[in-house]
Amino acid sequence: MTKIYNFCAGPAMLPEAVMQQAQSEFCNWQGSGVSVMEVSHRSPEYVAMAKQAELDLRELMAIPDNYKVLFCHGGGRGQFAAVPFNLLGDKLDADYILTGQWSKSAVVEAKKHARIHETNIMRTTEDGKIGVKSSDDWNVNAGSAYVHYCPNETIEGIEIFDVPETGVVPLVADMSSTILSRPIDVSKFGVIYAGAQKNIGPSGLSIVIVRDDLIGHARQTIPSIFDYQVQTDFDSMYNTPPTYSWYLAGLVFKWLLAQGGIAAVEKNNIAKAELLYNAIDSSSFYSNNVDASVRSRMNIPFTLADDSLNETFLSESKAAGLVTLKGHKLVGGMRASIYNAMPIEGVQALVDFMAVFEKKYA
Repeated sequence: MTKIYNFCAGPAMLPEAVMQQAQSEFCNWQGSGVSVMEVSHRSPEYVAMAKQAELDLRELMAIPDNYKVLFCHGGGRGQFAAVPFNLLGDKLDADYILTGQWSKSAVVEAKKHARIHETNIMRTTEDGKIGVKSSDDWNVNAGSAYVHYCPNETIEGIEIFDVPETGVVPLVADMSSTILSRPIDVSKFGVIYAGAQKNIGPSGLSIVIVRDDLIGHARQTIPSIFDYQVQTDFDSMYNTPPTYSWYLAGLVFKWLLAQGGIAAVEKNNIAKAELLYNAIDSSSFYSNNVDASVRSRMNIPFTLADDSLNETFLSESKAAGLVTLKGHKLVGGMRASIYNAMPIEGVQALVDFMAVFEKKYA
């Protein structure tokens, strides 16, 4: 059977070793004779697993003690609503930095609860590429309850590597598609949240890392399941959490530690991204329209010189074991998502296929 490499933007591939362990434990977790999906989330065994998952994540990200780690329902979109509910307090204003479709989607939800100040920081470079303005030009409103941005836009393939300075205004980041891919200084953020289905585990789970002083100010109209104080008080188990997703996330955290931690993972991610971008840039057949300074390491969109070849490219790449390469409908073309679990061999296989395809059809 041809080796399959899954370039889906999410739900994304999981590490093969994690999937094999989950498979071996599926019907008999910890010698219990039942699946972890069938175990009470309040049982001593499950609680111990959940606590270890949090400890491993804290180690991976060097999360300071004055931050809580919550394992929540609702994915990233759930946090689009939870953030304003929890952080606005008695304020009306919040700043949202626009870099692509996901930051725009966050604004749509936030406008139901707050007066939003939108700052579009996109720009066009001299050579016609998509760029991003310096964070010095973000014009943060000092009276806002928080500043929200998305460091990595999966659709457009844009990644912001510098952490902006927002003074006393808490910085909130939707890190759904970049969390655990490179080291970050958690202390620079008020809230970090991430849907799990990119670099953490299956969909349905979201991770929230929130500074202690931002907990306990939620508006009374907030659903309890989204209240950071309630989730803190109940150790993320106010009701039955996404138990299997939490378990798999814990396995992924252990896998990342075994790889050497986030610094080692970043080194591998840089190598994978450079390999694919170099193949694109050295060709007149493929192109990427994002400025090199903000090119995503996780999501790499590219177009063919002849759009009429798109379906042929997708068909032949699938036959070669390279699946889910179709670009998002808003931008077209192709997109290769190369999250932590994608081995460099998968990227090399894609690059090799692209070279053969170009030679065949150019």
